[in-house]
Amino acid sequence: MIARAWSGRTKKEHAEAYAQVVLDTGIAGMTQTPGNRGAWVLRRVDGEEAEFLVVSFWDLLENIKAFAGAEVDRAKYYPQDDPYLLERAKKVVHYDVVHSSMTEPCKR
Repeated sequence: MIARAWSGRTKKEHAEAYAQVVLDTGIAGMTQTPGNRGAWVLRRVDGEEAEFLVVSFWDLLENIKAFAGAEVDRAKYYPQDDPYLLERAKKVVHYDVVHSSMTEPCKR
């Protein structure tokens, strides 16, 4: 299994609205892509900013390509991101998952 990690920052006051944008766009797109095993959306408020970390889990690199395009190291963005993100990360990071002990999915 492959983990794909992306991070982005918004203003603190946009944290809730942007979390919903991530769920409605990226997470919805990922979970509809064959080979996706799910995703985590993590948020950390630090001062006046909120940092997001999205980690998605995939069976194969080819599955990630079906979601993100041929350049899998490039972050995928949606027009809905524009009002919220303070900057755009140019790349994502991929990891081989060597162990997982998650027993139940997190409910929002």
